[in-house]
Amino acid sequence: MKVPILYEDDSIIVCVKPQGVSSQADKSNDEDVVNYFKSYIYDKEELDEEPYLAVIHRLDRPVGGIMVLAKTQQAAANLSDQVQDGTMIKYYQAVLTGELPEEFGTLEDYLLKDSKTNTTKVVAKGTKGAKKAVLDYEVLDVFETDEGILSYVLIQLVTGRHHQIRVQMANQGAGIWGDTKYNPRFQKVKRRYQQIGLYATRLEFEHPVTDKHMVFKNEPEGEAFEVIEMEDF
Repeated sequence: MKVPILYEDDSIIVCVKPQGVSSQADKSNDEDVVNYFKSYIYDKEELDEEPYLAVIHRLDRPVGGIMVLAKTQQAAANLSDQVQDGTMIKYYQAVLTGELPEEFGTLEDYLLKDSKTNTTKVVAKGTKGAKKAVLDYEVLDVFETDEGILSYVLIQLVTGRHHQIRVQMANQGAGIWGDTKYNPRFQKVKRRYQQIGLYATRLEFEHPVTDKHMVFKNEPEGEAFEVIEMEDF
């Protein structure tokens, strides 16, 4: 496995997580981004002990795109504060199987996570344990295909809830392409999708040491985005 680095200094690493790879170690024991970079830093700096490295915002396993990792506790605390106060800006591109109600819009729901099944669902406001979830979207294009309508959408994540984009889009009847967990169109498919039509394409934050405004971009990759590229011709 190779994880491309977009930027690195003494405080942070900004990388592109491959689709199908976990952000951090899980029960599968497969290779993950955090341990990949711990080994990278250990070898590069010829250390005698395991280096510190913290995930600031995780991407779901089938989702690819830009992530920032903190190499110090101070950087981790600063970046985590930016996530909490909304100053870290995260954009995603998505391929949906269906259409959203408007060309531009905001989705606001209350989500409840089930830790036993590792799934999340939309529930009524006031439900015990539910958390408010907000995102903004813009429909970039709509395609009529032999398998139905596909929408190409830009999403700005306002809150960062468990499986938030996947759940909210499915709740609109326009689930993420390839998502066997939340999109009914793919739940009966026997094939196991290692990637879905959701990609973290832009990340903005203030550098935790210098306060410089950092902006990183990466074009989406994967089968879903190849499908809509084919529809362009």
